[in-house]
Amino acid sequence: MENLNVKITIIDREGNSQTYEAPTDMNMNLMEFCRAVELDVKGECGGMAMCATCQVYVESNTDLTEKTESEIEMLDQAFYVKENSRLGCQIHLHENIGGLIVRLAPEID
Repeated sequence: MENLNVKITIIDREGNSQTYEAPTDMNMNLMEFCRAVELDVKGECGGMAMCATCQVYVESNTDLTEKTESEIEMLDQAFYVKENSRLGCQIHLHENIGGLIVRLAPEID
């Protein structure tokens, strides 16, 4: 049976790094996965690219899908945005993202 998991590394807001086996067969996105492993990611809009409470910084050279117009527009309005910012809800867990390394963006007070 083929492996339906990929290894991804998530660095929390305190700088702690954890590598996870993330499932690729459950149609999850990174925001949902972070919440499933009890990382402090709000995802207030439920993954609709409308709040930026799941913003991450991509620190690996992983080939991700292009940003959608709605993701670009949301990041234009978000705080703490960097060149490598993405919305976790727009990064879907699939076999092509193995080795992904992300850092959680600071939480908005």
